[in-house]
Amino acid sequence: TSSGQAAGEGDEEALLAVVRGLVAEVQPGRRARRVALDSSLERDLGLDSLGRAELLLRLGDAFGITLPEQILAEAESPRDLLRAVERAAPTAAAAKEPRRRAGAEPAVATPEEATTLLAVLDAYADAHPDRRHVLFLTGEGEEEELTYGALAARSRAVASALRARGLGRGQTVGLMLPSGLDYFASFFGILRAGGVPVPQYPPARPSQLEDHLRRQAGILANARARLLITVDAVKPLARLLQARAPELAGVVTPADLAGDQEAAEPPPVAGSDTVFLQYTSGSTGDPKGVILTHDNLLANLRSIGEVLELGGEDVVVSWLPLYHDMGLIGAWMGSLYFGVPLVLMSPLAFLARPVRWLEAIDRHRGTISAAPDFAYSLCVDKVSDDQLAGLDLSRWRLALNGAEPVSPTTVERFAERFAGAGFDGAAMMPVYGLAENSLAVTFPPPGRGPRIDRVRRQALQREDRADPAASDETAVIRFVSSGQPIPHHQVQVVDEHGAELPERRQGRVRFRGPSATSGYFRNPAATHRLVREDGWLDSEDLGYLADGELFLTGRAKDLIIRAGRNLYPQELEEAVGELPGVRKGGVAVFATAGAEEGGERMVVVAESESRTGEAAEELRGEVAGLCSDLVGSAPDEVLLVPPRSVPKTSSGKIRRSTARELYLQGRLGAGPRAVWWQLARLAVSAVPGRLARLRRGLGERLWSLWFWLVFLLVAPGGWAWVVLLPGRGLRRRAARMLARLVAGLSGIEVRGRGLEHLPRRGPVLVAANHQSYLDAFVLTAALPPRFGYVAKDELRGNPFTRLPLARLGALFVERSAPEKGGEETARALQRLRDGDSLVIFPEGTFQRQPGLMPLRMGAFVIAARAGAPVVPVAIRGTRSILRGGTRMPRRGGALVVASEPMAAAGDRWEDAVALRDAVRRRLLELTGEPDLGV
Repeated sequence: TSSGQAAGEGDEEALLAVVRGLVAEVQPGRRARRVALDSSLERDLGLDSLGRAELLLRLGDAFGITLPEQILAEAESPRDLLRAVERAAPTAAAAKEPRRRAGAEPAVATPEEATTLLAVLDAYADAHPDRRHVLFLTGEGEEEELTYGALAARSRAVASALRARGLGRGQTVGLMLPSGLDYFASFFGILRAGGVPVPQYPPARPSQLEDHLRRQAGILANARARLLITVDAVKPLARLLQARAPELAGVVTPADLAGDQEAAEPPPVAGSDTVFLQYTSGSTGDPKGVILTHDNLLANLRSIGEVLELGGEDVVVSWLPLYHDMGLIGAWMGSLYFGVPLVLMSPLAFLARPVRWLEAIDRHRGTISAAPDFAYSLCVDKVSDDQLAGLDLSRWRLALNGAEPVSPTTVERFAERFAGAGFDGAAMMPVYGLAENSLAVTFPPPGRGPRIDRVRRQALQREDRADPAASDETAVIRFVSSGQPIPHHQVQVVDEHGAELPERRQGRVRFRGPSATSGYFRNPAATHRLVREDGWLDSEDLGYLADGELFLTGRAKDLIIRAGRNLYPQELEEAVGELPGVRKGGVAVFATAGAEEGGERMVVVAESESRTGEAAEELRGEVAGLCSDLVGSAPDEVLLVPPRSVPKTSSGKIRRSTARELYLQGRLGAGPRAVWWQLARLAVSAVPGRLARLRRGLGERLWSLWFWLVFLLVAPGGWAWVVLLPGRGLRRRAARMLARLVAGLSGIEVRGRGLEHLPRRGPVLVAANHQSYLDAFVLTAALPPRFGYVAKDELRGNPFTRLPLARLGALFVERSAPEKGGEETARALQRLRDGDSLVIFPEGTFQRQPGLMPLRMGAFVIAARAGAPVVPVAIRGTRSILRGGTRMPRRGGALVVASEPMAAAGDRWEDAVALRDAVRRRLLELTGEPDLGV
């Protein structure tokens, strides 16, 4: 009936409210978990057997019923509990009173409430599993669809495979994949496994293989990458990469991580955790990995959303590579966060036929698309009249143009060229962003169109003043506004001493806000240059403010100073690129040290098919004359090089510093080496690293064999000794002596600190963190011989472990049978009341990655009821000696630190919870490891 249905909905709301209340109480300070009817009581909500027993009592209270005890064993989710509630008869007291109700179930977490990128995906996957997230346009003209639900499922499979390969929490994983659906699943799979993705671009051409792998190996080494996910072509080169990146344990492909994997419990992820490392384009010797947290990323996306006002009718179209921040964050993560569909194509598809980008915007009714400045220029030059005639770009409302700086000529030419296709020139949005601020820094108002500023050239070059030029002046230089700072962020322009400059004065651009990075990964020198003492970050860009808007003028390191004047390379590069015979986009202008002290030589490098003979000499003269006319200074050298010789970043920007290095080495314009020669050079250079790695590996293996040899020699006699000796006290002293003997012979130093805090008389419960299979061995060697262990019941099934543990007074508990929780609690309670002392690992298990997991309630309920003190004991070092999932120990030492005893205020459940929380806080302090319960 309808009334029965309403009652059922009320029962559901009331039950979930009770479950949420207990979860919040049992796990205070932990990031809020979403409680749903099908949440696992143990895996998702962290309720152990005693927690579930308390839940049954509270449900009985709330609904006025009595639930049978077998529900402890049968119920795996709130839905199971709901069925039991509906079957149970109300108590007599409940029949006289109206049933108590709770508030309604809160709505599914929205992106505005999400604290991590994973939470954003899961919110959409839960609410809209079948909705399209990405449509990937393959090079063969086919379309591949990815829904939110499919992405979540595929990422779980990847996460399980990565965990099975030993990936630990916080470890980095290189992601060297082309654009495609595998990229998304791999990225989120790394996050879900607790790792940190490191986007890298895959090799583009065989001729660049050596330079590419050297650079990527440098990034892998700096990031301390544990694994690399890449394409089949790179997999055979794994040994060359591992020689340069010693911590790289394996190279895998997406196919290696696919298939049905056993679901692993994902480690908790917090907003303050690193979401990925974005390596900026720099030299191979000084890789700069920008540290970005979930908080940084989401703050940037939310600020972008406040400006762009994305809605349900929007469609994002992109060809930008996913290893670059504009494509990764701006196109993909932005579309994910705002629930906007993304139409994606390969960068190679765009470069081969630029019209494909515009055709995709037309065909898929795209409203938002972004690209670097060169892409708009390429479309102007490469889209034919016939192709233009079939385009409809009228729905394209936001055409974001990101470069430092944007060319005023490009935005004008693009608007003029595509006006006939319905493109609105007001849709063009020159923006400014950089990886160090996640992505966006300044945006202009949407729909306004570009604002171009004409300033007097001499004033800017000689005095850093951006004075507006009159309409009839010709000695001018033009700059495009990048807009105002995005919401909740700030921008300033300062002089060389850090003093803030007034408007229309050129200086270094600084920024700050919630999107800003904390620094570069393992690069303190670069971090010191980036982050100033006053909290501002130095962009290394030059610019000025006018009417509150930022106008970028260039990079500080690329500025050329001649005869006291500032010359801007990008202005010359753009002008030279327009000359007949010069390959557009293939020009680099940079300075080198001159013969005179403090002087600089200006070098212009231009790609051209004409490099010898009269045609080349004529072209060099045209370049020199153009530079002289434009900036009043002729270059010291004009170098003509073959096409594709000028180095560029992954987003198409000129790498002037790299071009300068190649020029000084005499390698700029040199023909590409054969692939076999590049591989041979890489192999030879990798030999020292491989030898060192083999030497370390051999030493580790020999020590591991020695450890097991010592164990095998001592174990049989020790087993018999412990089993046959009379008296528990004598047996425990023998076990301690044997543990110390094994430690001494194998070279494991076991040290104790604070052991005087252990009470000498009376029952005591030692609560220790759990790191490794060696924990009991180390505690036996370090602690006084008066403790028995609480051991898992599986050890009772093996005679080799059952007999000595039983003779030492171990208490076996069944972890997988919740219905036995009360019985086992009673046995442990009786042991304490009889005067025995116990050691327990309240985490219940251990894992590879460092961190303290939530503590189970059993030990603390027992201590509260027995009135026995609990001594928090921290174990350090055993995880690094013998990690979970491996049988090969590594040389190291262990430290056991005991704290002051703690006691419960009473014997109630609330007193046990308070005791557990106090012990956990102390263990976190003593171990110094991350809190995996947050």
